[in-house]
Amino acid sequence: MEIQKQSKQQQEFALASMTELASSSSSSSFCSDSQSVPVTARFSADNGVVELRFNRESESADSISVDVKTARLFKLGGLQSVCITKASGADTGKEKYSTGVTVQFRNEEESRAFHCAFEQWKKEVTVQGTLLTDGAVTACKSKFDDKIEPSSAKLYFHYYGQLLHQQNMLQDYVRTGTYYAAVIENRADFFGRVVVDVGAGSGILSFFAAQAGAKHVYAVEASEMADYARKLIAGNPSLGEKITVIKGKVEEVELPEKADILISEPMGTLLVNERMLESYVIARDRFLVPNGKMFPTVGRIHMAPFSDEYLFVEIANKALFWQQQGYYGVDLTPLHASAFGGYFSQPVVDAFDPRLLVAPAISHVLDFTEIKEEDLYEIDIPLKFIASVGTRVHGLACWFDVLFNGRKVFVLIFFTLG
Repeated sequence: MEIQKQSKQQQEFALASMTELASSSSSSSFCSDSQSVPVTARFSADNGVVELRFNRESESADSISVDVKTARLFKLGGLQSVCITKASGADTGKEKYSTGVTVQFRNEEESRAFHCAFEQWKKEVTVQGTLLTDGAVTACKSKFDDKIEPSSAKLYFHYYGQLLHQQNMLQDYVRTGTYYAAVIENRADFFGRVVVDVGAGSGILSFFAAQAGAKHVYAVEASEMADYARKLIAGNPSLGEKITVIKGKVEEVELPEKADILISEPMGTLLVNERMLESYVIARDRFLVPNGKMFPTVGRIHMAPFSDEYLFVEIANKALFWQQQGYYGVDLTPLHASAFGGYFSQPVVDAFDPRLLVAPAISHVLDFTEIKEEDLYEIDIPLKFIASVGTRVHGLACWFDVLFNGRKVFVLIFFTLG
């Protein structure tokens, strides 16, 4: 980030380019690109008024002034944003905006810094009750940054940014086909509606929504897969013209309009792993209109004790290595108990025969339309079972399903953990 000059009363950023989108009543035009003189954006405070001024060059009379208090800033992509200015004398019952300024940044770091600065100046240079000194910008963290280690987030987005992993998901034909059916068979929910695809990946769900007649789809994806999604959309112009890829986290990006429907594939192992459900709920609170639909709508976690002597022996045998007393002259048996416990502390992710269950299952319901983000931080499920047979219990079998509560068709997808 380059800050050319800053003091207690102002802060200035260098931009790559900027274009004014004027209303029909305005004849002014202001545009700069990489071939012309530099463009700067300067925040300043004077007599309680926080102003953002876009200048073609320092102290130039050719500039655009924005009242930060009444303006709104939307993130269109990793390097592009638009700032819209409220019209003077607008009706109080309905907001009207007279002009818009499209801003192009040189890199994502400068984009994030500018958005943080905008929000801080919008709060009259006060962040969480602490006055910023000497115009400094504090680290602007979203909810995602507060709860996820940076190194873990980097690995997570790197993993999902690979086409190999996306191919594995697309080739899960049961899951992909069920999503397709849930969308296409509920065209009435999607036709003419604005849709947000949360964690869009390759954008396949966005394509399904476009096929169902969506008015427009915003595909929000934080990993590098967003760039591949754009390529895929460009190669399918008949559907792609309805889809806009927004690269960024749902906790941080801004959208130009509210969504009528959220669609996502936020399920991890046993539904809640990977914590994608939290982002799904945050997207609901930030982007969805009141009483808007969510696909999926409800998730259920099911659990029941099981008895499987064969599986028990299979897992136990993995620790036999540590029963060797003469491994190159070394006795490994002191570690056998620890290895045995380690193998049995790991879940077995696989399908299982329902006949192995020894008691009726209990279920825990997560209604995505109502649950709070904080409710997903720690989930307690009381367990109480009445066995139907007398046998040795080897573990807890877990599985989950999700419901797509469409207007025409209810669709369920079942997932097992083992």
